[in-house]
Amino acid sequence: MRFGPIPLAEAEGAIAAHSVRLNGAVIRKGTRLGAPEIAALKAAGLSTIVAARIEAGDVAEDAAAGRLAAAVAGEGVAAEAPFTGRANLHALEAGVLVFDAAGIDAFNAVDEAVTLATLPALQTVAQGEMVATVKIIPFAVPEAQVAAAAAAGARIRVAPFARRRVALISTRLPGLHEKVIDKTLAITRARLAPAGAGVVADLRIPHETAALAQAIGAVAADGAEMIVVFGASAIADRRDVIPAALAAAGGEVLRLGMPVDPGNLLLLGRLGDIPVLGAPGCARSPKENGFDFVLMRLLADLPVEGADIARMGAGGLLKEIVSRPQPRAEPAEMGEGFAAVVLAAGRSTRMGGANKLLEAVDGAPVIRRVAAAALASRARPVIVVTGHEREKVEQALAGLDVAFVHNADFASGMASSLRAGIGAVPEEAAGALVVLGDMPLVAPRLMDRLMAAFSGDAGRLIAVPVADGARGHPVLWSRRYFPELAALEGDTGARQVLAANAAAVVEVEAEGPGAFLDVDTPELLAAARKAAQPKATEPAR
Repeated sequence: MRFGPIPLAEAEGAIAAHSVRLNGAVIRKGTRLGAPEIAALKAAGLSTIVAARIEAGDVAEDAAAGRLAAAVAGEGVAAEAPFTGRANLHALEAGVLVFDAAGIDAFNAVDEAVTLATLPALQTVAQGEMVATVKIIPFAVPEAQVAAAAAAGARIRVAPFARRRVALISTRLPGLHEKVIDKTLAITRARLAPAGAGVVADLRIPHETAALAQAIGAVAADGAEMIVVFGASAIADRRDVIPAALAAAGGEVLRLGMPVDPGNLLLLGRLGDIPVLGAPGCARSPKENGFDFVLMRLLADLPVEGADIARMGAGGLLKEIVSRPQPRAEPAEMGEGFAAVVLAAGRSTRMGGANKLLEAVDGAPVIRRVAAAALASRARPVIVVTGHEREKVEQALAGLDVAFVHNADFASGMASSLRAGIGAVPEEAAGALVVLGDMPLVAPRLMDRLMAAFSGDAGRLIAVPVADGARGHPVLWSRRYFPELAALEGDTGARQVLAANAAAVVEVEAEGPGAFLDVDTPELLAAARKAAQPKATEPAR
């Protein structure tokens, strides 16, 4: 392939390497140049264009991407039609992604112009999820490179979930509440659901070797395809209750312990061809842990031996990634709804002496408008944090159904008020909407949209309003970030917590000035008053 500046007189049939803007038109990158395009370029005063020309023996980018995607797509994987030198591969069914990393490396070693990227090996994938992508970097590559990459041995497949019938056995000891076992059952069902599997037996027995051995044999005889044991006590040794019971039932322990944290105390065993898992304590939580790695592979009927678990240590120190969809729950997983925390403790230092919260906008004090907007939303309760001129602020809110929390340390900055406010949020609330008390145009509808955007399952744990790339207020916070918010100091606000958790942020488009206009200065107060005035209507004609 030739590439570089080409005189327009020789450019017909070449491919534009970059977009070219002309008066009233654009010749886009990748356009095959014909007579109309060349005439437009000449009319714009150009004499050359940077372009590529495919030569004999070259394969155009789309054709190359399509061929290579078809070559690497194995069972359970389909390649999409190529576009702009890219062909994506998607899972035809839910399962576990399987490939040999050496084959992927060999593909990518053919030439820098030919690339293949995949999700991590052995990752759980949903039906329709993109699992890999082939990208051709230039506009064409030599046929020899395409042939070499196709023969490199890269093959990607999805092992479909095959085991559907899972038996759950929970052992009991004094002090283990039934509601803990109930919650474990619910979380396990949610964990199995993406694999199309379900709990076919829920046995609750004493934490004794004989009782557990009998239960393991019983569920196996009833057709369980996998057995998961949640012990009332962690497994401390191969001679402990759970491994001893598996052996007594005629099974074998393949591995006790895994180099994944959380998940260290997992037991892998089998009874005939039925996998048996002794679940670590972290498996009672919906958050991702080492138990998930083994569980999903077994549900896909992929072999898992002790040596496979031993190789999980590289990358086995898990850090929660909140944007990754998981069957997770929030720390306040037993509750629903959000509180509103209205920050109304500031000293209005930029207002020249007046308390901005008590200034009138369209006939009502600023703070009353804000509190009334919060009350008109779905947030409950509405908590107002007071500080400077506490009595006057409370008087301005007389008759409204709000709860007051006083911040005696208000002079230290906003962080102390934020700490006081979230400390008053009821335990059953999933989080809080933090509302600035000096934003009189904030709308209840925006608050409701922020709450509606929240999704613990999808990792949307912080919701912020945005317009034209700028972020505003209020901000919705999951309860899981309360410790980070409470640790803030001074008058910096929560921006650093937002920055540290960018993957958890969902942006909600905001209309109008309400999410961005505070009344810190007399000029901004005047702007708010003007914006709040009813719009004049045209006289009827």
